[in-house]
Amino acid sequence: MSTLIIIRGNSGSGKTSVAKALQRKLGRNTLLISQDVVRRDMLWVRDGQNTDALPLLLALLHYGQKHCPYVILEGILRADWYLPLFSTAKELFSPRIFAYYYDLSFEETLRRHATKPNHLDFGETEMRRWWTEKDWIATIPETIFTDETSFEEALNQIVQDIGLVC
Repeated sequence: MSTLIIIRGNSGSGKTSVAKALQRKLGRNTLLISQDVVRRDMLWVRDGQNTDALPLLLALLHYGQKHCPYVILEGILRADWYLPLFSTAKELFSPRIFAYYYDLSFEETLRRHATKPNHLDFGETEMRRWWTEKDWIATIPETIFTDETSFEEALNQIVQDIGLVC
């Protein structure tokens, strides 16, 4: 049975870094579905209600459930806009779903963003516009990471939760 790991949070939280490290730890044939890659790089579409990225994200979830032992779904993935994605995820992967939400302060996301190689691509103005406070998924329980949760702690928590023996 395939396992789904959802890693969400506001821009600058650290979710992409953790997702990439987790993919390496889980090994080959681990599907990493990055919202930014699908939406911005593959399709070049805007985010929002009924985004044109949704059908491809859904198709990738179906593919991963059939062909990969682990699927990592990572992105801002605003809870109300992506409700169809989360509903499908529950249908496909339950009970093997582990969800995590970076509930950080805005100031902490700015601090973390400043350490990224692409920190000049966008800044505080854009991040404020994208910000959503306490954006939890109503239908899937999420483990909360806070300002105090380090990269290593988040990665280790996920590895422990899914029962991976390294």
